[in-house]
Amino acid sequence: MAAPEEQMAALSVADGAAAAEGGKPKKEKKEKKPKADKPKQGGGEGVKGEKKKETKLGLTAKKDGDFGEWFSQVVVESEMISYYDVSGCYILRPYSYAIWDEIKNWFDARIKELGVQNAYFPLFITEDVLMTEKEHVASFAPEVAWVTRSGSSDLERPIAIRPTSETVMYPYYAQWIRSHRDLPLRLNQWTNVVRWEFKHPTPFIRSREFLWQEGHTCFATKEEADAEVYQILDLYRCVYEELLAVPVMKGIKSSKEKFAGALYTTTVEAFIPQNGRGIQGATSHCLGQNFSKMFGIEFETEDKTRAHAWQNSWGLTTRSIGVMVMTHGDDKGVVIPPRVAQVQVVVIPIPQAKLGDEAAAAMKERAAAIADALKAAGVRVNTDTRDNYTPGWKYNYWELRGVPLRIELGPRDMEGGCAMLARRDTGAKESVAWGELAARVPALLDQIQSDLFTKARAAFDGCVETALTWDDFMAALDRKHMVLAPWCDEEEAEEEVKKKSASKEAMGAKTLCLPLEQPDLPEGTKCFVTGKPAKNWALWGRSY
Repeated sequence: MAAPEEQMAALSVADGAAAAEGGKPKKEKKEKKPKADKPKQGGGEGVKGEKKKETKLGLTAKKDGDFGEWFSQVVVESEMISYYDVSGCYILRPYSYAIWDEIKNWFDARIKELGVQNAYFPLFITEDVLMTEKEHVASFAPEVAWVTRSGSSDLERPIAIRPTSETVMYPYYAQWIRSHRDLPLRLNQWTNVVRWEFKHPTPFIRSREFLWQEGHTCFATKEEADAEVYQILDLYRCVYEELLAVPVMKGIKSSKEKFAGALYTTTVEAFIPQNGRGIQGATSHCLGQNFSKMFGIEFETEDKTRAHAWQNSWGLTTRSIGVMVMTHGDDKGVVIPPRVAQVQVVVIPIPQAKLGDEAAAAMKERAAAIADALKAAGVRVNTDTRDNYTPGWKYNYWELRGVPLRIELGPRDMEGGCAMLARRDTGAKESVAWGELAARVPALLDQIQSDLFTKARAAFDGCVETALTWDDFMAALDRKHMVLAPWCDEEEAEEEVKKKSASKEAMGAKTLCLPLEQPDLPEGTKCFVTGKPAKNWALWGRSY
């Protein structure tokens, strides 16, 4: 039911510092939605007795063809998201939110082991507080949404909706921290943020509201802050590589690409071979003392002097789900790694009418017994006993949703005391005796998890080229690859690369990161773009 006008608040979107200076907002780009809510494609038989009818299963776009359309279709048809009537905002349906739950539960347990505590801070930020750290807010200003009215009355001063929470939290850190005994202060919140993107919205990848965790910590020394930055960064690597089976490269952002106001930013970078784009997976920032000086976060040291705290912030978002879909999905639908799958195994009994009701009942009982045994072994199982759909339709249904393993139970299986296992990732099948399923299925799920990562790692590594000259650099970009190139580490050079590598067909390239594992840089190596002495190797690419 709609709320009465008196209870409604109006939002405006500020462009730059428009809320403070009266500027005009940018014009929104119209969001591209899938061509049809339900792309239709033949999937064999659907409802029993109705051959060759459209089943509303399957995708009309190909991953290696129209990648953007494929992604738009696959996240809708697999029931991961639904489009919402506010452009750039999406409903996370249970099938995708379950993946976020797995990520959240895993990561939350690890940061608590480090001594981080969860808290919650409000959604709204007053204008004066948001503007406290000018360099920081300038980078978010075009994306800040403002509440300007309450009911029919204009607010005396607009209130921002958080794009990130440094300016929300740090005034209170200044109140809570007085002595070295109050340190370290290590808080995290699981929450949503709003960034009113004007670029083309993409589900999970670039949305106006998204879920994330954001950690904000304070230490007495830089050494403590540095140590945490890399601890968190490796946890982010684990989320991608060990949970989502997505390979990433750990690195440091260039000065141009680092988080505004940070001393330095570390990152895990993923890559999508189909469109040749890098994608930032998660970041862990050392903020230095910049924010603590701005917000007055001071403490008395052990020797009775005054010092500013050393701070970090770090965040991981629901973008990770989209990266997973892009990495593993295929023309049949999504492919979900077992560790994050809401349903790891689906059991599908295949009764035949000619065998009679008694045989069908026995088959369903056996399917239930198999499911119970697997649940006891810690496997997340669903049993599909719907009798108004054919087995082929059910196979397509669960393949579209990416369930890692299917167990088929037919009349021959009942006679032989076995079941047929079918892998979602490779399609490989094997017959396993009932008594061995509780041991074989978990082992096979582990193998699927490992194989998905191995395949993705090979694709990632195959998309990294080394270039020493501009021509080689551009040739690699044209092959939709990332490029590892020697660089003078100057912002002007990075801007030059972005401009020179752009065309009508493709965006310009930028640094994705300076890899933590740096190849040898022989003395005398020149920057590939300026010819000046190279200071490091940088990973370049076109990106989201």
